[in-house]
Amino acid sequence: MRRSSAAGPQSVDALNEEIARLRGLDLKGLRARWQSMTGRAAHPQIPRHLLFSMVAYRLQADALGDLDSQTLRLLTKAGAARSDTELGPLTDAFDQQRRDLLPGTVLTREWNGQTHRVMVVQDGFAWEGRTYESLSKIAHSITGTKWNGPRFFGLRDKAPAVVNP
Repeated sequence: MRRSSAAGPQSVDALNEEIARLRGLDLKGLRARWQSMTGRAAHPQIPRHLLFSMVAYRLQADALGDLDSQTLRLLTKAGAARSDTELGPLTDAFDQQRRDLLPGTVLTREWNGQTHRVMVVQDGFAWEGRTYESLSKIAHSITGTKWNGPRFFGLRDKAPAVVNP
């Protein structure tokens, strides 16, 4: 998520108060709020709970920052996908980009009540003063058991999603 540097504690408090006020609005009030925010009428078939979520999201995005451009592009392409077979390559490419770690990135994992910080360096991964060639070796050192390092550090899902045709 992109963040606006102008959002400080006071603006977050004001945002929370504004969202609390939205909860008290009926459907007509939410439609009026949507109209004032977007300059267009809300679709008449949108139920109150969904319109509330849309208005609240827009308030949060305006105050704290919206999704980054890469995520917005993915969502636009995903909306245009006609099938799961078209959507799969899009999400796979997005996940791969998220796994490509740049030097300086710090990964954090808590294990048995102790926080472990690993920094991505040019030649691998630095942890506790040593450089390792893989996250799996660090995960093994931390746990004493064999782990998939990217999974241990939350860079992969535990199991691939299964899509039923």
